[in-house]
Amino acid sequence: MQKNPDAADVARNMIVGIARNGVGPRQIPMHSHKRGQLVFTERGSITFQSQDGIFVVPSNRAVWVPPNCKHGAFFPRQFAFRGIFFAPELCRDLPERCSVVQVDPLTRALINEVSDMDWEYDADGPDHRLCLVLIDRIRVLPDAPLSLPDVHDPQIRLVTEHLKDEPGDENEIAHWAAMAGMSERSFARKFRAATHMSFGEWRKQLKVVKAIEGLALGDSVSTIAYRLGYNTPSSFSTMFIKATGLSPSNYFD
Repeated sequence: MQKNPDAADVARNMIVGIARNGVGPRQIPMHSHKRGQLVFTERGSITFQSQDGIFVVPSNRAVWVPPNCKHGAFFPRQFAFRGIFFAPELCRDLPERCSVVQVDPLTRALINEVSDMDWEYDADGPDHRLCLVLIDRIRVLPDAPLSLPDVHDPQIRLVTEHLKDEPGDENEIAHWAAMAGMSERSFARKFRAATHMSFGEWRKQLKVVKAIEGLALGDSVSTIAYRLGYNTPSSFSTMFIKATGLSPSNYFD
């Protein structure tokens, strides 16, 4: 059987994997699989869109995609990713929503091994047992939430879509409440209900997501800093280090 995502849903074995290397920019349109999928970024970065929101997946992180979840992806430049597909019956105690996780060296080695396996491996042999170890590892991987939740409330979405286009717009909350046609208090309450984050938390996360996208495209730290509304590259770098634990210049090393 050909090793491609479209064939994964009908593979004989319950766990199969693929490896893909390429050069971006490349856009994969929205689609879904009957199987759950772990998408691991070996090199480069993926901006991942799903029904649950927007996720940035840099190297050494992976995004878990539950069965039948619509998703698409954008690869801004050179990339290497590994995709592992799990039959629905294996996903019952795995997350029901998309999530980004940190991948440790052991799990990384397992992902690379499974992605290279022939899909017709012995279902009672050592390859199958190795796949089951990978499932156990996925259950304990720590969250690494570089994501923005999708927003369905039309008033709140008006604001979030504007800020996605203009992440450096530093207007205060009163401005955004007026744009949404409500009081500050109502806006703050509805915003948290729509995103499960305060407006300030969401805007900070937006800046981190946009910063990583810019770094993946090869933009300079100063260009990203000014685009995001920071007065100096150093103030941007301080925020970025607090949010990710790494400096912008070292993020993809």
